[in-house]
Amino acid sequence: MKRLWLVFAQTVTVLVAVFFVVATLQPQWLGRRALPSVVPVFEALPGSTPAAGDPGTVSLRAAAKAASPAVVSINTSKAPTNNPNSADPWFRFFFGDQLNNQPQAGLGSGVILSPAGYVLTNNHVIEEADEIQVSLNDGRDAIAKVIGTDPETDLAVLKIELTDLPVITLGNSDALEIGDPVLAIGNPFGVGQTVTSGIVSALGRTQLGINTFENFIQTDAAINPGNSGGALVDVNGHLMGINTAIYSRSGGSMGIGFAIPTSTARSVMEAIVKDGQVTRGWIGVEPQDLTPELAESFGVGVKSGVIITGVLQNGPAAQAGIRPGDVITKVKGRDVRDVPQLLAAVAALPPGEKAELDVLRREDALKVEVTPGRRNLARQALQRR
Repeated sequence: MKRLWLVFAQTVTVLVAVFFVVATLQPQWLGRRALPSVVPVFEALPGSTPAAGDPGTVSLRAAAKAASPAVVSINTSKAPTNNPNSADPWFRFFFGDQLNNQPQAGLGSGVILSPAGYVLTNNHVIEEADEIQVSLNDGRDAIAKVIGTDPETDLAVLKIELTDLPVITLGNSDALEIGDPVLAIGNPFGVGQTVTSGIVSALGRTQLGINTFENFIQTDAAINPGNSGGALVDVNGHLMGINTAIYSRSGGSMGIGFAIPTSTARSVMEAIVKDGQVTRGWIGVEPQDLTPELAESFGVGVKSGVIITGVLQNGPAAQAGIRPGDVITKVKGRDVRDVPQLLAAVAALPPGEKAELDVLRREDALKVEVTPGRRNLARQALQRR
């Protein structure tokens, strides 16, 4: 009896093994349909199209095709500068031939935003250049004229005299969310127009020490030297930002790139095209983020806001009665929780027009009317020194 049971168990085991092999390799023998070798994981995104031959793979080619024609390459050159002592034979004897006869060249990208030929790029791409050449994706070249620059946001507006220009569609960068897919388009290392993909890694990045006014979109789409001034677009090919900087220890992409959002770029471009410059408000204070230590030192009971540690004599804030130790919590009804938010809110104030600030002085809540002056780069640099 024991031997019969052992034979039965071995027979069942062999039959189950055979059934498993046949069901896996030749399911049609059992009248069953074969399972697909690859199960689609991603659903199509709005504005994207499935790749040819594979309905489960998402393609961003529609976005790249829509945006790429409006992204240009920018080549800059600067005339060589000679040392004033280079003609002195004693200088040559001790220091050698210090002549710099080679022009300096630069590389970047830009985005065409208007049929009239306005091109938006980074200020650092064209800064101090003697000649700027813009190359379109269709093979045309043009010498660009600088309409205006804004070093505080690192943006510049150029103009080229060409017809039938492709124009990118501006998107709503305020609607971006972390995880949204994006494309970075530019001319990295001068190899030619290149499209890379990634996602929005973070929003509202500040205090990076790159610009005075910072509100960066962070992305892991590969951005390399030469991409500066290029486009960051969404899955519809709409412009979400201007690629500006990367965090890198090697000079190449490490998956941390930063773009200026379209909301900032649009306002800067409109101001430059209209007036040739960006006009910002200024009240003459030295702000710091409110820390528990500063709050205790100044006897402030609030946890959110920006504390004023210095006030410029006879400046707009001093004339309005703002004192060191005051905490500004709102500017014209707009909450401010840190220094970048205060700078942005004050910069948005029209110079010469009164604006109301919400101020906390120890335990007293005050409404202070201040008439902002005009922010001046030279004056700000002098104050920092």
